[in-house]
This record gives sequence, C-alpha cells and structure tokens, in this order.
Amino acid sequence: MSLTYQFGRALVVPVAKGLWRPRIVGRDNVPAVGGVIIASNHLSFIDSFAIPIASPRPVSFLAKAEYFTGEGVGGAIRRGFFEGADAIPVNRHSSRAAQESLDAALAVLREGRAFGIYPEGTRSRDGRLYRGRTGVAWLSLVAGVPVVPVGIVGTDEVQPVGARFPRLAGVTIAFGRPISPEPYAVMPAGRARRLLTDEVMTAIAALSGQERADTFNELPPESTGAAVGI
Repeated sequence: MSLTYQFGRALVVPVAKGLWRPRIVGRDNVPAVGGVIIASNHLSFIDSFAIPIASPRPVSFLAKAEYFTGEGVGGAIRRGFFEGADAIPVNRHSSRAAQESLDAALAVLREGRAFGIYPEGTRSRDGRLYRGRTGVAWLSLVAGVPVVPVGIVGTDEVQPVGARFPRLAGVTIAFGRPISPEPYAVMPAGRARRLLTDEVMTAIAALSGQERADTFNELPPESTGAAVGI
C-alpha cells in the first residue's frame, strides 16, 4: 500500500463516512491476499470511491486519462486524488481502448492486487441491473482469480446522474462470497465467459435487490466502455 494511498485514504474516509453513513456488509468475503476482482453494480460516479472506502484492502479502478493531466489547482487536486486512489489511467479515445483496459487490469491481478470493475459497462440510469459484459469473466479465467460480487445501494441518492455535487444519504456496500473461475475453466471459452458473467450478475442482483434488465446497458455517446467496465 503506497504512502500516497494511505494519506489520501486518511483524508477522504472520515469525511465520506460522515456524509454517506455507509453500512458495510461482508468485508471478510474479500480475500486478504492475492489477485481478486471486485465486481459491482454501478449507480453513481461515487461508486469508485465508495468501494475502496468499504474494502479491507486497496482496490484499483480504471479512470479517464484526462483526470491525470488537468492544469491549475483544480487539476492538481483531481490528479492527486486519483493517483492516491491507485486509479489506472486509460485513454478512452484509443482505437484499442478496450484491450488496453483489459491488459492494465490483468497486470494488476497478476501483481496480486484487487481490481474493481463494473460488468454493466456504465452507470444504470434507471436503477435496473443490466446484463454483464464478459470482460469480468475473461479476466477471472485468464488470471485464475476469484470474483467478489458487490451490491451497492444508495449512491444514486448521494450523487444522481447529472448532479454536480454530492448530497447527504445513506449507502450500503455488500460484499458477497467469492466466485471461483475453476468450474468454468473446462468449458469452451465463449460459453465459460458468458456463464461465469451471468453467475456474477445474479450474485450482484441478490446483494443489491435491483430489478434485472434483459438487455445490455447503452454506453453514453462520448464513452467507450473502457473507462468503467470493459
């Protein structure tokens, strides 16, 4: 754990807990060591802050490369925050953005660290849980690491889509039991990725209580999917 991460956490956690009053469930389901994927539903921009705050170990997420290159005081603060959170910069405009994101995530897992991912690909704008994209399963199968499903409730009330500033609200972050990729490793690759992803999404739905959607979530026009969920 880097000194920057520890310093950033020491500053952010007390403030965040005071504002959001998070209820954290199942922290002991996160393996203490080794590579692990933290796969969550996605309701708000602040999910990528809520999960690391609740997790018993650091969790790295992908973040737009623009967050690391801002100018002036505001840019420096934002850059320091994302660097302190162990975020991984990704160029969303690259023609290979999706593969570059997978490669970056795989490197994190092979270093024995925790990587956070949103299988839906982007935030849910209607509160439903959409079908998972199979990047989560690809990572789990290739790296040979478990997936810990996470259900978040309430962050859409803290900062709804389109809101500029956070609001006071209660948040619940529930960590489910790890899902091993081993039972799927003997299956044909495409089938294994789909079935493992579906198991992860079923577990997330049980934790979050969301209504399921039978379709994939549509990415915003300016996004590539690499920024949030692969």
